[in-house]
Amino acid sequence: MEDVSGDQNQTRFNMYACACALVASMISIIFGYDTGVMSGAMIFIKEDLKINDTQVEVVAGILNLCALAGSLAAGRTSDYIGRRYTIVLASITFLLGAILMGYAPSYAILMTGRCTAGVGVGFALMIAPVYSAEISSPSSRGFLTSLPELCISLGILLGYLSDYFFGKMTLKLGWRMMLGIAAVPSLALTFGILKIPESPRWLVMQGRLGDAKKVLLLVSNSKEEAEARFRDIKTAAGIDENCQEDVVKLPTTVRGEGVWKELLLTPSQAVRRILITAIGIHFFEHATGIEAVVLYSPRIFKKAGITDKDKLLLATVGVGLTKTAFIFIATFWIDRVGRRRLLLISTGGMIAALTGLGFSLTMVEHSEEKLLWALSLSIVAIYTYVAFFSIGLGPITWVYSSEIFPLKLRAQGASIGVAVNRVMNATVSMSFISIYKAITIGGSFFMFAGISVLAWVFFYFSLLETKGKSLEEMEALFSENARPRNIGIEIQRRSNV
Repeated sequence: MEDVSGDQNQTRFNMYACACALVASMISIIFGYDTGVMSGAMIFIKEDLKINDTQVEVVAGILNLCALAGSLAAGRTSDYIGRRYTIVLASITFLLGAILMGYAPSYAILMTGRCTAGVGVGFALMIAPVYSAEISSPSSRGFLTSLPELCISLGILLGYLSDYFFGKMTLKLGWRMMLGIAAVPSLALTFGILKIPESPRWLVMQGRLGDAKKVLLLVSNSKEEAEARFRDIKTAAGIDENCQEDVVKLPTTVRGEGVWKELLLTPSQAVRRILITAIGIHFFEHATGIEAVVLYSPRIFKKAGITDKDKLLLATVGVGLTKTAFIFIATFWIDRVGRRRLLLISTGGMIAALTGLGFSLTMVEHSEEKLLWALSLSIVAIYTYVAFFSIGLGPITWVYSSEIFPLKLRAQGASIGVAVNRVMNATVSMSFISIYKAITIGGSFFMFAGISVLAWVFFYFSLLETKGKSLEEMEALFSENARPRNIGIEIQRRSNV
Protein backbone atom coordinates (compact mmCIF):
# COMPACT_ATOMS: atom_id res chain seq x y z
CA MET A 1 0.00 0.00 0.00
CA GLU A 2 2.88 2.39 0.70
CA ASP A 3 4.24 1.90 -2.83
CA VAL A 4 0.84 2.63 -4.35
CA SER A 5 0.41 5.83 -2.35
CA GLY A 6 3.96 6.87 -3.31
CA ASP A 7 3.17 6.44 -7.01
CA GLN A 8 -0.02 8.47 -6.58
CA ASN A 9 1.92 11.27 -4.90
CA GLN A 10 4.44 11.42 -7.72
CA THR A 11 1.75 11.60 -10.41
CA ARG A 12 -0.51 14.05 -8.56
CA PHE A 13 -0.44 17.59 -9.90
CA ASN A 14 1.43 20.08 -7.70
CA MET A 15 -0.34 23.45 -7.74
CA TYR A 16 2.58 25.38 -6.25
CA ALA A 17 4.92 24.20 -9.03
CA CYS A 18 2.21 25.13 -11.55
CA ALA A 19 1.89 28.63 -10.06
CA CYS A 20 5.68 29.14 -10.22
CA ALA A 21 5.84 27.98 -13.84
CA LEU A 22 2.89 30.20 -14.74
CA VAL A 23 4.49 33.31 -13.22
CA ALA A 24 7.80 32.56 -14.97
CA SER A 25 5.94 32.03 -18.24
CA MET A 26 4.29 35.47 -18.05
CA ILE A 27 7.43 36.90 -19.65
CA SER A 28 6.44 34.99 -22.77
CA ILE A 29 3.14 36.90 -23.00
CA ILE A 30 5.12 40.12 -23.46
CA PHE A 31 7.25 38.53 -26.18
CA GLY A 32 4.16 37.12 -27.92
CA TYR A 33 2.51 40.53 -27.73
CA ASP A 34 5.54 42.19 -29.36
CA THR A 35 5.37 39.63 -32.19
CA GLY A 36 1.60 39.75 -32.75
CA VAL A 37 1.13 43.49 -32.46
CA MET A 38 3.72 44.18 -35.14
CA SER A 39 1.65 42.39 -37.83
CA GLY A 40 -1.00 45.13 -37.68
CA ALA A 41 1.24 47.96 -36.49
CA MET A 42 3.38 47.61 -39.63
CA ILE A 43 0.43 48.78 -41.74
CA PHE A 44 0.28 52.06 -39.80
CA ILE A 45 4.04 52.45 -39.31
CA LYS A 46 4.63 52.20 -43.05
CA GLU A 47 2.05 54.90 -43.71
CA ASP A 48 3.16 57.23 -40.88
CA LEU A 49 6.95 56.98 -41.23
CA LYS A 50 6.85 56.63 -45.05
CA ILE A 51 9.09 53.55 -45.14
CA ASN A 52 9.40 50.95 -47.92
CA ASP A 53 8.84 47.17 -47.91
CA THR A 54 12.52 46.45 -47.22
CA GLN A 55 12.44 48.67 -44.14
CA VAL A 56 9.23 46.95 -43.05
CA GLU A 57 10.96 43.57 -43.31
CA VAL A 58 13.91 44.87 -41.29
CA VAL A 59 11.79 46.30 -38.47
CA ALA A 60 9.82 43.05 -38.35
CA GLY A 61 12.86 40.79 -38.26
CA ILE A 62 15.42 42.82 -36.30
CA LEU A 63 13.77 41.71 -33.05
CA ASN A 64 14.95 38.17 -33.73
CA LEU A 65 18.50 39.08 -34.75
CA CYS A 66 18.91 40.96 -31.49
CA ALA A 67 17.29 38.03 -29.69
CA LEU A 68 20.15 35.91 -31.05
CA ALA A 69 22.61 37.95 -28.98
CA GLY A 70 20.30 37.81 -25.97
CA SER A 71 19.85 34.05 -26.15
CA LEU A 72 23.59 33.36 -26.39
CA ALA A 73 24.20 35.57 -23.35
CA ALA A 74 21.26 34.14 -21.42
CA GLY A 75 22.74 30.69 -20.83
CA ARG A 76 25.85 31.92 -19.07
CA THR A 77 23.91 34.69 -17.30
CA SER A 78 21.36 32.25 -15.87
CA ASP A 79 24.16 29.98 -14.64
CA TYR A 80 25.80 32.98 -12.97
CA ILE A 81 22.93 34.99 -11.41
CA GLY A 82 20.24 32.30 -11.36
CA ARG A 83 17.11 31.49 -13.37
CA ARG A 84 14.85 33.86 -11.43
CA TYR A 85 16.98 36.99 -11.74
CA THR A 86 17.52 36.26 -15.44
CA ILE A 87 13.72 36.56 -15.87
CA VAL A 88 13.87 39.89 -13.99
CA LEU A 89 16.62 41.07 -16.35
CA ALA A 90 14.49 40.07 -19.37
CA SER A 91 11.50 42.00 -17.96
CA ILE A 92 13.54 45.18 -17.46
CA THR A 93 14.92 44.92 -20.99
CA PHE A 94 11.38 44.50 -22.38
CA LEU A 95 10.30 47.55 -20.37
CA LEU A 96 12.99 49.76 -21.89
CA GLY A 97 12.25 48.48 -25.40
CA ALA A 98 8.51 49.13 -25.06
CA ILE A 99 9.09 52.70 -23.82
CA LEU A 100 11.38 53.46 -26.77
CA MET A 101 8.96 51.96 -29.32
CA GLY A 102 5.99 53.78 -27.78
CA TYR A 103 7.88 57.08 -28.02
CA ALA A 104 9.54 56.49 -31.44
CA PRO A 105 9.46 59.84 -33.28
CA SER A 106 11.53 58.31 -36.09
CA TYR A 107 12.43 55.02 -37.76
CA ALA A 108 15.84 55.01 -36.03
CA ILE A 109 14.31 55.26 -32.52
CA LEU A 110 11.76 52.57 -33.43
CA MET A 111 14.62 50.27 -34.49
CA THR A 112 16.51 51.00 -31.26
CA GLY A 113 13.48 50.06 -29.19
CA ARG A 114 12.85 46.95 -31.28
CA CYS A 115 16.48 45.86 -30.82
CA THR A 116 16.33 46.43 -27.06
CA ALA A 117 13.15 44.36 -26.82
CA GLY A 118 14.86 41.73 -28.97
CA VAL A 119 17.59 41.20 -26.38
CA GLY A 120 14.85 40.64 -23.82
CA VAL A 121 13.24 38.12 -26.16
CA GLY A 122 16.46 36.11 -26.31
CA PHE A 123 16.63 35.93 -22.52
CA ALA A 124 12.91 35.13 -22.14
CA LEU A 125 12.78 32.35 -24.72
CA MET A 126 15.65 30.48 -23.09
CA ILE A 127 14.89 30.97 -19.41
CA ALA A 128 11.12 30.45 -19.06
CA PRO A 129 11.06 26.82 -20.36
CA VAL A 130 14.29 25.93 -18.51
CA TYR A 131 12.93 27.24 -15.19
CA SER A 132 9.60 25.46 -15.72
CA ALA A 133 11.36 22.17 -16.55
CA GLU A 134 13.63 22.39 -13.51
CA ILE A 135 10.85 22.77 -10.95
CA SER A 136 8.56 20.14 -12.55
CA SER A 137 8.12 16.48 -11.71
CA PRO A 138 8.40 14.05 -14.66
CA SER A 139 4.65 13.40 -14.76
CA SER A 140 3.72 17.08 -15.28
CA ARG A 141 6.84 18.46 -16.97
CA GLY A 142 5.32 18.50 -20.45
CA PHE A 143 2.34 20.54 -19.25
CA LEU A 144 4.35 23.04 -17.20
CA THR A 145 7.12 23.46 -19.77
CA SER A 146 4.58 24.12 -22.54
CA LEU A 147 3.08 27.03 -20.56
CA PRO A 148 5.61 29.54 -22.03
CA GLU A 149 4.46 28.63 -25.55
CA LEU A 150 0.82 28.97 -24.47
CA CYS A 151 1.67 32.40 -23.06
CA ILE A 152 3.39 33.38 -26.31
CA SER A 153 0.20 32.51 -28.19
CA LEU A 154 -1.91 34.42 -25.69
CA GLY A 155 0.42 37.40 -26.15
CA ILE A 156 0.11 37.16 -29.94
CA LEU A 157 -3.68 37.14 -29.60
CA LEU A 158 -3.56 40.20 -27.33
CA GLY A 159 -1.32 41.88 -29.89
CA TYR A 160 -3.85 41.21 -32.65
CA LEU A 161 -6.68 42.57 -30.48
CA SER A 162 -4.56 45.62 -29.68
CA ASP A 163 -4.09 46.20 -33.42
CA TYR A 164 -7.83 46.06 -33.97
CA PHE A 165 -8.82 48.45 -31.16
CA PHE A 166 -5.89 50.91 -31.23
CA GLY A 167 -6.11 50.91 -35.04
CA LYS A 168 -9.20 53.06 -34.67
CA MET A 169 -7.14 55.87 -33.11
CA THR A 170 -5.27 58.57 -35.05
CA LEU A 171 -2.43 57.39 -37.30
CA LYS A 172 0.38 58.90 -35.20
CA LEU A 173 -0.98 57.76 -31.84
CA GLY A 174 -2.46 54.35 -32.71
CA TRP A 175 0.66 52.30 -33.53
CA ARG A 176 2.64 53.95 -30.74
CA MET A 177 0.00 52.87 -28.22
CA MET A 178 0.07 49.37 -29.71
CA LEU A 179 3.81 49.06 -29.05
CA GLY A 180 4.22 51.15 -25.90
CA ILE A 181 1.52 49.56 -23.76
CA ALA A 182 3.72 46.45 -23.36
CA ALA A 183 5.68 48.45 -20.76
CA VAL A 184 2.87 47.97 -18.20
CA PRO A 185 3.05 44.14 -17.83
CA SER A 186 6.86 44.30 -18.06
CA LEU A 187 6.97 46.51 -14.97
CA ALA A 188 4.49 44.34 -13.08
CA LEU A 189 6.40 41.14 -13.86
CA THR A 190 9.69 42.65 -12.69
CA PHE A 191 8.29 42.74 -9.15
CA GLY A 192 6.06 39.66 -9.39
CA ILE A 193 8.87 37.29 -10.35
CA LEU A 194 10.62 37.97 -7.02
CA LYS A 195 7.79 36.13 -5.24
CA ILE A 196 8.68 32.73 -6.73
CA PRO A 197 11.58 30.51 -5.56
CA GLU A 198 14.83 29.87 -7.40
CA SER A 199 15.24 26.67 -9.43
CA PRO A 200 16.30 23.83 -7.07
CA ARG A 201 18.65 22.45 -9.72
CA TRP A 202 20.46 25.80 -10.04
CA LEU A 203 20.73 25.98 -6.24
CA VAL A 204 22.35 22.52 -6.18
CA MET A 205 24.84 23.65 -8.86
CA GLN A 206 25.79 26.51 -6.52
CA GLY A 207 26.25 24.07 -3.61
CA ARG A 208 23.23 25.50 -1.75
CA LEU A 209 21.75 22.12 -0.87
CA GLY A 210 19.67 23.33 2.08
CA ASP A 211 17.89 25.96 -0.03
CA ALA A 212 17.35 23.47 -2.85
CA LYS A 213 15.74 20.96 -0.51
CA LYS A 214 13.34 23.61 0.83
CA VAL A 215 12.18 24.42 -2.71
CA LEU A 216 11.79 20.74 -3.61
CA LEU A 217 9.56 20.23 -0.57
CA LEU A 218 7.30 22.98 -1.95
CA VAL A 219 7.13 21.71 -5.55
CA SER A 220 6.78 18.02 -4.64
CA ASN A 221 3.66 16.23 -3.38
CA SER A 222 5.35 14.46 -0.49
CA LYS A 223 8.55 14.46 1.54
CA GLU A 224 9.47 11.10 -0.03
CA GLU A 225 9.14 12.50 -3.56
CA ALA A 226 11.21 15.55 -2.63
CA GLU A 227 13.92 13.32 -1.15
CA ALA A 228 14.00 11.11 -4.26
CA ARG A 229 14.28 14.11 -6.59
CA PHE A 230 16.91 15.66 -4.33
CA ARG A 231 19.05 12.50 -4.45
CA ASP A 232 18.84 12.36 -8.27
CA ILE A 233 19.84 16.02 -8.64
CA LYS A 234 22.79 15.64 -6.23
CA THR A 235 24.00 12.59 -8.15
CA ALA A 236 23.73 14.48 -11.46
CA ALA A 237 25.77 17.32 -9.97
CA GLY A 238 28.46 14.91 -8.76
CA ILE A 239 27.55 15.17 -5.05
CA ASP A 240 27.29 12.13 -2.80
CA GLU A 241 23.57 11.36 -2.50
CA ASN A 242 24.00 10.81 1.24
CA CYS A 243 25.51 14.26 1.79
CA GLN A 244 23.54 16.11 4.51
CA GLU A 245 25.40 19.44 4.43
CA ASP A 246 23.37 22.61 3.75
CA VAL A 247 26.21 24.22 1.79
CA VAL A 248 29.01 22.50 -0.13
CA LYS A 249 31.75 23.85 -2.36
CA LEU A 250 31.61 22.51 -5.90
CA PRO A 251 34.20 22.66 -8.68
CA THR A 252 33.69 25.41 -11.27
CA THR A 253 32.93 22.81 -13.98
CA VAL A 254 29.68 21.91 -12.19
CA ARG A 255 28.67 25.59 -11.94
CA GLY A 256 28.74 26.11 -15.69
CA GLU A 257 32.43 26.70 -16.39
CA GLY A 258 33.84 25.00 -19.48
CA VAL A 259 30.40 24.12 -20.82
CA TRP A 260 31.03 25.40 -24.36
CA LYS A 261 33.98 23.03 -24.71
CA GLU A 262 31.90 20.07 -23.54
CA LEU A 263 29.01 21.04 -25.80
CA LEU A 264 30.82 21.94 -29.02
CA LEU A 265 34.46 20.80 -28.98
CA THR A 266 34.57 17.49 -27.10
CA PRO A 267 30.97 16.30 -26.70
CA SER A 268 30.18 12.72 -25.76
CA GLN A 269 28.10 10.74 -28.26
CA ALA A 270 24.96 11.30 -26.19
CA VAL A 271 25.56 15.05 -25.87
CA ARG A 272 26.27 15.32 -29.60
CA ARG A 273 23.00 13.60 -30.37
CA ILE A 274 21.12 15.81 -27.90
CA LEU A 275 22.63 18.95 -29.45
CA ILE A 276 21.77 17.89 -33.01
CA THR A 277 18.22 17.08 -31.96
CA ALA A 278 17.77 20.41 -30.17
CA ILE A 279 19.20 22.40 -33.09
CA GLY A 280 17.08 20.44 -35.57
CA ILE A 281 13.77 20.96 -33.80
CA HIS A 282 14.44 24.69 -33.35
CA PHE A 283 15.48 25.03 -37.00
CA PHE A 284 12.32 23.40 -38.33
CA GLU A 285 9.96 25.27 -36.00
CA HIS A 286 10.43 28.42 -38.07
CA ALA A 287 11.73 27.01 -41.36
CA THR A 288 8.24 25.53 -41.86
CA GLY A 289 6.73 29.02 -42.11
CA ILE A 290 4.89 29.86 -38.90
CA GLU A 291 6.44 33.33 -38.66
CA ALA A 292 5.28 34.17 -42.20
CA VAL A 293 1.70 33.38 -41.19
CA VAL A 294 1.80 35.05 -37.75
CA LEU A 295 3.62 38.21 -38.83
CA TYR A 296 2.26 38.68 -42.33
CA SER A 297 -1.24 37.23 -42.04
CA PRO A 298 -2.89 40.57 -43.04
CA ARG A 299 -0.90 40.49 -46.31
CA ILE A 300 -1.73 36.83 -46.90
CA PHE A 301 -5.45 37.41 -46.33
CA LYS A 302 -5.24 40.42 -48.65
CA LYS A 303 -3.63 38.26 -51.35
CA ALA A 304 -6.42 35.73 -50.84
CA GLY A 305 -9.04 38.37 -51.57
CA ILE A 306 -9.90 40.27 -48.34
CA THR A 307 -9.39 43.99 -48.97
CA ASP A 308 -11.17 45.83 -46.12
CA LYS A 309 -8.69 46.83 -43.36
CA ASP A 310 -11.04 45.98 -40.46
CA LYS A 311 -11.81 42.56 -41.97
CA LEU A 312 -8.10 41.93 -42.46
CA LEU A 313 -7.40 42.62 -38.79
CA LEU A 314 -10.41 40.52 -37.68
CA ALA A 315 -9.25 37.58 -39.82
CA THR A 316 -5.84 37.97 -38.19
CA VAL A 317 -7.45 37.86 -34.73
CA GLY A 318 -8.84 34.47 -35.82
CA VAL A 319 -5.26 33.25 -36.33
CA GLY A 320 -4.42 34.28 -32.77
CA LEU A 321 -7.54 32.61 -31.35
CA THR A 322 -6.78 29.38 -33.21
CA LYS A 323 -3.15 29.34 -32.09
CA THR A 324 -4.03 29.95 -28.44
CA ALA A 325 -6.88 27.43 -28.34
CA PHE A 326 -4.89 24.57 -29.83
CA ILE A 327 -1.77 25.18 -27.75
CA PHE A 328 -4.03 25.10 -24.69
CA ILE A 329 -5.28 21.69 -25.86
CA ALA A 330 -1.70 20.54 -26.49
CA THR A 331 -0.64 21.31 -22.91
CA PHE A 332 -2.94 18.50 -21.74
CA TRP A 333 -1.88 16.05 -24.47
CA ILE A 334 1.91 16.31 -24.21
CA ASP A 335 2.20 14.21 -21.04
CA ARG A 336 -0.46 11.73 -22.20
CA VAL A 337 0.21 11.18 -25.92
CA GLY A 338 3.97 11.78 -25.72
CA ARG A 339 6.25 14.27 -27.45
CA ARG A 340 7.28 12.20 -30.47
CA ARG A 341 3.85 10.95 -31.58
CA LEU A 342 2.24 14.37 -31.18
CA LEU A 343 5.06 16.00 -33.13
CA LEU A 344 4.68 13.61 -36.08
CA ILE A 345 0.89 14.14 -36.19
CA SER A 346 1.41 17.90 -36.02
CA THR A 347 3.96 18.02 -38.85
CA GLY A 348 1.84 15.75 -41.07
CA GLY A 349 -1.14 18.07 -40.70
CA MET A 350 1.04 21.10 -41.45
CA ILE A 351 2.20 19.50 -44.72
CA ALA A 352 -1.40 19.01 -45.87
CA ALA A 353 -2.49 22.53 -44.81
CA LEU A 354 0.49 24.26 -46.45
CA THR A 355 -0.08 22.36 -49.68
CA GLY A 356 -3.75 23.44 -49.69
CA LEU A 357 -2.79 27.05 -48.95
CA GLY A 358 -0.20 27.10 -51.73
CA PHE A 359 -2.76 25.71 -54.20
CA SER A 360 -5.55 28.16 -53.26
CA LEU A 361 -3.29 31.24 -53.32
CA THR A 362 -1.87 30.17 -56.69
CA MET A 363 -5.41 29.90 -58.11
CA VAL A 364 -6.32 33.36 -56.77
CA GLU A 365 -3.17 34.90 -58.21
CA HIS A 366 -3.78 33.46 -61.68
CA SER A 367 -7.47 34.36 -61.84
CA GLU A 368 -8.82 37.69 -63.02
CA GLU A 369 -12.07 37.14 -61.10
CA LYS A 370 -12.57 36.88 -57.35
CA LEU A 371 -12.68 33.16 -56.48
CA LEU A 372 -14.84 32.73 -53.40
CA TRP A 373 -13.96 29.04 -53.05
CA ALA A 374 -10.23 29.80 -53.21
CA LEU A 375 -10.62 32.58 -50.61
CA SER A 376 -12.52 30.18 -48.32
CA LEU A 377 -9.93 27.42 -48.85
CA SER A 378 -7.11 29.88 -48.05
CA ILE A 379 -8.72 30.91 -44.76
CA VAL A 380 -9.44 27.29 -43.78
CA ALA A 381 -5.89 26.22 -44.75
CA ILE A 382 -4.28 29.03 -42.70
CA TYR A 383 -6.33 28.19 -39.61
CA THR A 384 -5.71 24.46 -40.09
CA TYR A 385 -1.97 25.03 -40.44
CA VAL A 386 -1.86 27.16 -37.29
CA ALA A 387 -3.94 24.55 -35.42
CA PHE A 388 -1.64 21.64 -36.33
CA PHE A 389 1.47 23.70 -35.59
CA SER A 390 0.04 24.61 -32.19
CA ILE A 391 -0.80 21.08 -31.04
CA GLY A 392 2.73 19.83 -31.66
CA LEU A 393 5.70 21.62 -33.18
CA GLY A 394 5.05 24.93 -31.39
CA PRO A 395 4.98 23.82 -27.75
CA ILE A 396 7.06 20.64 -28.10
CA THR A 397 10.05 22.56 -29.47
CA TRP A 398 10.40 24.34 -26.14
CA VAL A 399 9.44 21.41 -23.94
CA TYR A 400 11.86 19.04 -25.65
CA SER A 401 14.89 21.32 -25.91
CA SER A 402 14.63 22.42 -22.28
CA GLU A 403 14.45 18.88 -20.86
CA ILE A 404 17.00 16.82 -22.83
CA PHE A 405 20.31 18.49 -21.85
CA PRO A 406 22.26 17.25 -18.78
CA LEU A 407 22.10 19.51 -15.72
CA LYS A 408 25.36 21.44 -16.10
CA LEU A 409 24.86 21.84 -19.87
CA ARG A 410 21.15 22.71 -19.76
CA ALA A 411 21.13 26.50 -19.69
CA GLN A 412 23.83 27.03 -22.31
CA GLY A 413 22.68 24.08 -24.42
CA ALA A 414 19.16 25.51 -24.46
CA SER A 415 20.59 28.91 -25.40
CA ILE A 416 22.17 27.41 -28.54
CA GLY A 417 18.76 26.05 -29.55
CA VAL A 418 17.16 29.45 -28.95
CA ALA A 419 19.89 31.13 -31.01
CA VAL A 420 19.13 28.83 -33.96
CA ASN A 421 15.42 29.49 -33.41
CA ARG A 422 15.92 33.25 -33.57
CA VAL A 423 18.14 33.06 -36.67
CA MET A 424 15.46 31.10 -38.52
CA ASN A 425 12.72 33.39 -37.23
CA ALA A 426 14.65 36.42 -38.45
CA THR A 427 15.43 34.76 -41.78
CA VAL A 428 11.76 34.03 -42.50
CA SER A 429 10.38 37.32 -41.18
CA MET A 430 12.96 39.45 -43.01
CA SER A 431 12.78 37.59 -46.32
CA PHE A 432 9.16 36.48 -46.73
CA ILE A 433 8.04 39.52 -48.75
CA SER A 434 11.07 39.18 -51.05
CA ILE A 435 10.51 35.41 -51.42
CA TYR A 436 6.85 35.66 -52.38
CA LYS A 437 7.63 38.46 -54.83
CA ALA A 438 10.24 36.18 -56.42
CA ILE A 439 8.37 32.85 -56.53
CA THR A 440 4.73 34.01 -55.96
CA ILE A 441 2.74 33.85 -52.74
CA GLY A 442 1.47 30.35 -53.56
CA GLY A 443 4.98 29.15 -54.42
CA SER A 444 6.31 30.32 -51.07
CA PHE A 445 3.84 28.08 -49.23
CA PHE A 446 4.63 25.12 -51.48
CA MET A 447 8.25 25.73 -50.41
CA PHE A 448 7.23 25.64 -46.73
CA ALA A 449 5.31 22.41 -47.39
CA GLY A 450 8.47 20.83 -48.83
CA ILE A 451 10.50 21.91 -45.81
CA SER A 452 7.82 20.40 -43.56
CA VAL A 453 8.30 17.04 -45.30
CA LEU A 454 12.01 17.20 -44.42
CA ALA A 455 11.05 18.12 -40.85
CA TRP A 456 8.79 15.06 -40.54
CA VAL A 457 11.60 12.77 -41.73
CA PHE A 458 14.06 14.35 -39.26
CA PHE A 459 11.64 13.98 -36.35
CA TYR A 460 10.87 10.37 -37.25
CA PHE A 461 14.50 9.25 -37.25
CA SER A 462 16.05 11.57 -34.64
CA LEU A 463 13.61 12.18 -31.79
CA LEU A 464 13.36 9.85 -28.81
CA GLU A 465 10.31 9.79 -26.56
CA THR A 466 11.00 11.59 -23.27
CA LYS A 467 7.55 11.29 -21.67
CA GLY A 468 7.76 10.10 -18.07
CA LYS A 469 11.56 10.37 -17.81
CA SER A 470 13.26 12.50 -15.17
CA LEU A 471 15.70 15.20 -16.29
CA GLU A 472 18.55 13.20 -14.76
CA GLU A 473 17.79 10.22 -17.06
CA MET A 474 18.03 12.11 -20.36
CA GLU A 475 21.73 11.61 -21.05
CA ALA A 476 21.36 7.85 -20.66
CA LEU A 477 18.29 7.93 -22.92
CA PHE A 478 20.35 9.50 -25.72
CA SER A 479 23.30 7.15 -25.27
CA GLU A 480 24.56 4.89 -28.02
CA ASN A 481 22.07 2.04 -27.53
CA ALA A 482 18.87 4.16 -27.55
CA ARG A 483 16.52 3.62 -30.49
CA PRO A 484 13.71 6.03 -31.52
CA ARG A 485 11.23 3.34 -32.56
CA ASN A 486 11.42 1.26 -29.39
CA ILE A 487 11.72 3.92 -26.74
CA GLY A 488 8.03 4.86 -26.76
CA ILE A 489 7.08 1.20 -26.23
CA GLU A 490 9.64 0.84 -23.44
CA ILE A 491 8.35 3.86 -21.56
CA GLN A 492 4.76 2.76 -22.03
CA ARG A 493 5.55 -0.61 -20.53
CA ARG A 494 7.25 1.00 -17.56
CA SER A 495 4.35 3.34 -16.93
CA ASN A 496 1.94 0.41 -16.87
CA VAL A 497 3.89 -1.49 -14.22
